[in-house]
Amino acid sequence: MLTPRADDFPRWYQDLVAKAELADNGPVRGTMVIRPYGYGLWERMQQEMDVRIKDAGAQNAYFPLFIPQSYLTKEAEHVEGFAPELAVVTHGGGKELEEPVVVRPTSETIVNEYFSKWVQSYRDLPLLINQWANVVRWELRPRVFLRTTEFLWQEGHTAHANYEEARDYAARIHRNVYADFMENVLAMDVVPGRKTARERFAGAINTLTLEGMMGDGKALQLGTSHELGQNFAKAFHTRYLSREGRQEYVWQTSWGSTTRMVGALVMMHGDDDGLRVPPRLAPVQAVVIAVKGGPEVPAEVRAIGERLTGAGVRVEVDDRTDVPFGRRAVDWELKGVPVRIEVGPRDLENGTAVLVRRIPGTKEPVAARALAALLPGVLEDDQALLLAQSRRRREDRTAEATTIEEATEAAATGWARIPWAKLGPEGETGLAEQGMSVRCLVAADGTVPERDDQPGNVAIVARAY
Repeated sequence: MLTPRADDFPRWYQDLVAKAELADNGPVRGTMVIRPYGYGLWERMQQEMDVRIKDAGAQNAYFPLFIPQSYLTKEAEHVEGFAPELAVVTHGGGKELEEPVVVRPTSETIVNEYFSKWVQSYRDLPLLINQWANVVRWELRPRVFLRTTEFLWQEGHTAHANYEEARDYAARIHRNVYADFMENVLAMDVVPGRKTARERFAGAINTLTLEGMMGDGKALQLGTSHELGQNFAKAFHTRYLSREGRQEYVWQTSWGSTTRMVGALVMMHGDDDGLRVPPRLAPVQAVVIAVKGGPEVPAEVRAIGERLTGAGVRVEVDDRTDVPFGRRAVDWELKGVPVRIEVGPRDLENGTAVLVRRIPGTKEPVAARALAALLPGVLEDDQALLLAQSRRRREDRTAEATTIEEATEAAATGWARIPWAKLGPEGETGLAEQGMSVRCLVAADGTVPERDDQPGNVAIVARAY
């Protein structure tokens, strides 16, 4: 049903997104329609991240979709960085607008317009805001979930009294929200690092990133946290009265993650049989399937489902015996539900069920009454296995390089690690001309470096989505 990954990875991705009923292409080029199963994955991502964001002290708010074009021109780097991607509205209500409005590509400018009103004193700081919204960036090479003209995301915006507080908060989001969620819920091995000056967010003084290796060896940026310094504060006059009675500009951060993570889930964990969803994320952790038979089998399937629900497992019961069993089994396998529990007439006689584990690919009979006690541990084991497989792929396909030539060769099929001192900005430009990029800088000990030129920094080089 799917193009083999080894034959054509992009085709396999498109096949899987369609056949697992995650999304369809929208009517306008670059847009997408997210189907219920795909949106269920995004909802679970929202829930998990929202808890972490609120634990970091941020509160949810909402800002308008339309932004006056003049707002974007106030911060030079920002408008230059986003100009090629802007969608601009010039007419509304049958009339030409006095000032064109931009469909938000991101909200730093409009957020600062209101931060400048809300922040008056040091007592108003820190101001920690997050919003769940959609944004529009006119995409020239769209791909569902990965690069779309409109996508869903969360974007956080904060204002602080000094540089140190803003720096530490950006790092906290990077570590405690994004890295924790991606590793412990999505089971994705990610490399935390610092973007180079060439790659950082337009208008930021520093960008922290999390990079993941996909199944074909390419890199995908999964979440970023930016230190904005005082660039937007000065452009929008966002100031506060300090304890010492002086007017000071605030220091700011912004950070975001998007529906791109659904695409990453497909490309990092999927195989030739379909999607594999991490159990902690899965909207449906176990599906209990009636193979065939009279009314007794569906009744037992429903009873097993109730016991599993009572054990805290997210369950769906599939008792549609009028639909061929093989078709239903393939559909659930494509969707990557972590566990299938299959019950037929013979299983009913024996008091057993067949336990099919999607992640390790195993299948075995188990006592039906033991499932409620067994399944929570099985799901945790499979969660850990998925993360381990992701990490092993990245380690096996990352090569150490000492020259730009070695880095280029390694990045053709995987990742390369090369000392930043041997590459530098000039070498980075040369890589970009060959379709490669420095995904991030990491310190010699694997941590996030405090600055670009820190001795011992290593550049992660890869082809990227």
